[in-house]
Amino acid sequence: MGRLVDLDDLRAALTRPARPSSDYDLNPEFALPETRKLRPAAVLVVIAEGAQGAEVILTKRASHLKHHPGQIAFPGGKVDEGDADAVDAALREAEEEIGLPRSHASVIGQMPPHETVTGYEVTPVLAVLKGVFDPVSEPGEVAEVFRAPLGVLMDPNAYRVEGRRWRGVWRRFYVVPYGPYYIWGATARMLKSLADRVAR
Repeated sequence: MGRLVDLDDLRAALTRPARPSSDYDLNPEFALPETRKLRPAAVLVVIAEGAQGAEVILTKRASHLKHHPGQIAFPGGKVDEGDADAVDAALREAEEEIGLPRSHASVIGQMPPHETVTGYEVTPVLAVLKGVFDPVSEPGEVAEVFRAPLGVLMDPNAYRVEGRRWRGVWRRFYVVPYGPYYIWGATARMLKSLADRVAR
């Protein structure tokens, strides 16, 4: 499973039109209020060269966290007042969560924002890893740092739709399994959006 994808494919994909995504994309029956206030956040989608080709750096969130414990995520978090913009926030969060120096991340672009069910508007920032990087997890937030093949994550056919009850209602979401990791929810939705653009 998977497709051959390289950095040129990603750069080309980022030039193609795309709409914002949402945790509600597969749940159109949810009526979202026009006056809702979303909190800005950003994640860093880091592409690294591995022995078998390009890979994406992902984290497994600590199990004791109040929000999304144990879930697979990109390094990232809310945009703070001291951040210049979403890119600055994503780079800061990656340094705090996995020890990635800003000098080791070359930003190549951004994706349209993604709205989460927890009330955040998340901007995915794509970056290429420069140099050697040995991740150092922030134990308060990150249980594990791992890599998944870009070719697997950029194959639209690798994704499936599953569902579960959330706050008393049935909610559908994308899933892209990789080995022992269950990648789902907002992370899978953002990856699926990018995979669709690469495939066009």
